[in-house]
Amino acid sequence: MPKRVDHEERRAQIAEALIRVAGRRGLHAVGMRDVAAEAGVSLRLVQYYFETKEKLLFHGLQHLTDRFTARVGARLAATGPEPGPRATAEALLLASLPTDEEGRTFHLVYSSYAILSVTDEALASQPFVDHPDAAENALTGLLEQAREAGLTAPDIDARVEAISLLAMTATMGTSILVGQRDPESAVAVLHHHLDRIFTPGPTQAVATGRA
Repeated sequence: MPKRVDHEERRAQIAEALIRVAGRRGLHAVGMRDVAAEAGVSLRLVQYYFETKEKLLFHGLQHLTDRFTARVGARLAATGPEPGPRATAEALLLASLPTDEEGRTFHLVYSSYAILSVTDEALASQPFVDHPDAAENALTGLLEQAREAGLTAPDIDARVEAISLLAMTATMGTSILVGQRDPESAVAVLHHHLDRIFTPGPTQAVATGRA
């Protein structure tokens, strides 16, 4: 009896191969033949599932986004059952920094998508991701929640702070990749800005002597 093929699993296998190759060589240098070799399948099979390189890139971006969501979820799970807005915001921002191999691959490949979409007509004709403002909206919501709970100054502009944090994190991620700074200093800068935004709760204030 022939083995039943799980098509979603096969598509995920190919998308993972795309991300691995792009993480080593950059997205611009990746062809469908390279992805097939990395996945251990034939070029014809890659073409069967994705037809064109553009379709493969679209699926690879969605797969990368799903991996990032799982990465954030794992960080949140490690903080406990009720992480609160600051811990959640921190998990979201830290997950995008290239402080380990997974983070390095995410930042490099995601940045490659952004750069390639500027000059690639097929990518430019489609939304960069399904919800391009998802991270900004999520972080804004967390800061609004914190403001309403009295965990920030009452007059903060949640949207502006969210945009600033995301832009800063993206820039620091690139600086880590090119060797301008080490991950520890980038994390320290991020914590500095989170400390600026979030007012210590009673437990934290006592612990830091700021009650």
